[in-house]
Amino acid sequence: MKRGFYTIMSAQFFSSLADNALFVGAVQLLRGAGAPEWQQAALVPMFALFYVVLAPFVGAFADSLPKGRVMLISNGIKIIGCLMMLFGTHPLMAYAIVGLGAAAYSPAKYGILTELLPASQLVKANGWIEGLTIASIILGVLLGGQLVGPLVSGALLSIDLPFIDTGIDSAPEAAIAALILVYLAAAWFNTRIPHTGVDMQPLPRKLLTLLPDFWGCNVRLWKDRLGQISLATTTLFWGVSGNLRYIVLAWAAAALGYSVTQASALVGVVAVGTAVGAVVASMRMRLDQAVLVMPLGIAMGVLVIMLNFISNVWLAAPFLILLGALGGFLVVPMNALLQHRGHNLMGAGRSIAVQNFNEQACILGLGAFYSLSTGMGLSAFGAISVFGVVVAGCMWMIKRWHDRNCREHAAEVNHLLDIARNDQSHG
Repeated sequence: MKRGFYTIMSAQFFSSLADNALFVGAVQLLRGAGAPEWQQAALVPMFALFYVVLAPFVGAFADSLPKGRVMLISNGIKIIGCLMMLFGTHPLMAYAIVGLGAAAYSPAKYGILTELLPASQLVKANGWIEGLTIASIILGVLLGGQLVGPLVSGALLSIDLPFIDTGIDSAPEAAIAALILVYLAAAWFNTRIPHTGVDMQPLPRKLLTLLPDFWGCNVRLWKDRLGQISLATTTLFWGVSGNLRYIVLAWAAAALGYSVTQASALVGVVAVGTAVGAVVASMRMRLDQAVLVMPLGIAMGVLVIMLNFISNVWLAAPFLILLGALGGFLVVPMNALLQHRGHNLMGAGRSIAVQNFNEQACILGLGAFYSLSTGMGLSAFGAISVFGVVVAGCMWMIKRWHDRNCREHAAEVNHLLDIARNDQSHG
């Protein structure tokens, strides 16, 4: 791997670490204020909101500037969201601003991989970036849980700045203030990311002209015989995984009676499994073999449903690791294949923006459904059942879709697989 790759990894790690710790802090902030359950559940779709709304523009923005600079600007937006949360803005609105920064960050983060590395290293690079992202989720959720816990929050609140009244007087506020420092560390790494030498594509004077271009990119990727399958799979995976983070918190409270600090450890356990699956996939899978992992998605849905029958933490921990491992092994090769097809069809930034739009729209839709259902009285156990059925059923339909493509458009599918195979071998 090139040296700049590890700088990108460091920047991604700290930014994602803060994102996930901030999620736990925001949940605790709402609980401390006596907010209803549906508002806590709504944090997930609110984070996804700007991914969907700004999807036509962030890809072009990522392609118009050096991607390190785009990532630096994005981290600045996240810091603004933290400050808004600290100084009285409703946590849902402030967390949406952090999501705005993340929406701008993502096309640059993934797009720079296709600029910096050959196709032969894309699966391995995705294994690294997904594995490290999952590691940051583990540590971020654990960090957030500890920051809002009595021990660490007590130490933070005891810090007294002379002549300055910060107005920070609760555990979640102290946690959010500490996380600003983590975002600043990520921003420092952003300044060290090298220029890849790829020509920039300037933004058009009339931004609305990007709408038909974005729609055309969406159509192009959904019509591609491999792009549509990998996009459908990653869209479903991230839609469910994005909401599973909160559902595990809710399930741990309902099934085990856990607090936010205790439940955050179980979210980390799922992420441990995902990291293991991602790393194994990066070592074992080739770009042209990505479509072989689809049955794992069906198995993942079945395991989600089985979670309802577990009420012992010693059984839950290995079960959640297995659940995460299946997801990690599923998403890494599919993500690499999607990036490869998108880069060939329309360029890195635009293809990642299309991917984010679809994935975050799924998170937004499923999160809104869960939040609405919670407001109407659906239990955590009911939500888990619904999610499991959705995962297994949708993955079964996606697999049938690919099987039909292989029957009815065999020459086209084989040609695209040959391109992936050749790029993997000679990139």
